Amino acid sequence: MNSAASTFSLSRFVEEVRAVVPVAGRALDVEWLPNGRTTLVFRVFEEGRRGDVAVAGPRTRALFKNATGVARAVMLQFKPGWSGPLLGVAANALTDRIVPLEDIWGRSGGDLCLDLLAARSLPEVLDRLSHAIALRTHETSEPASARLARRAVHLLEGDEVRVERVAERLGVTARHLRRAFTESIGIGPKDFARTVRLQRAVRRAASSKDWARIAADAGYYDQAHLIADFRELVGLTPGAFLKRAGGRGGEAMAGCAPSR
Repeated sequence: MNSAASTFSLSRFVEEVRAVVPVAGRALDVEWLPNGRTTLVFRVFEEGRRGDVAVAGPRTRALFKNATGVARAVMLQFKPGWSGPLLGVAANALTDRIVPLEDIWGRSGGDLCLDLLAARSLPEVLDRLSHAIALRTHETSEPASARLARRAVHLLEGDEVRVERVAERLGVTARHLRRAFTESIGIGPKDFARTVRLQRAVRRAASSKDWARIAADAGYYDQAHLIADFRELVGLTPGAFLKRAGGRGGEAMAGCAPSR
């Protein structure tokens, strides 16, 4: 094995791994909320001899679909700012898109799919993904803009809500931050801050129906601000979104979508 691949670990770059199997006889529900993350998706179809690998870029609007014929799926959600060094493509080239890995890597993307189909377990799938990505990353370098963007993400997901203040704390202009953020994360910092508020509200709504309190805790000005963001980013009111989520049948594939 290549020495770079033998010491490479996905844990530094991946914040979540999910393996999903739909309920027998049902389509796989896809629920992808706005999020400044890039996700690698490996799907296996019903007979187990076919599959695909795609890269799902960060989204600015929610996407809901039913994926039929999927036997199982494995999703690797990368930490913000790593799609360029890991995949060899700028994050903003993937925004609101689902791109077959073969379109990015060429023939080696198709070869990886065949290799993953031959894997017998999730750990083996992850091991083969790790090896394939390691072979690509040793040919590229991480730009300083990606490191800057990740520092900004940490602040925006923490206690800082104003982009201008984030830029000030990082010692750069707001314009410079927007450029680095858009290239490395895929969306602008203000749009990213909106997705952070939305995700916080969704998590809090799982255990509370006090929308005024949820809005305040998530960082909205008020309940009306929360409702307006839900309508624009999700296409539903908060109540309608929760009703839809509660009435879903089968396993949900959250955070990603089927290719094409």
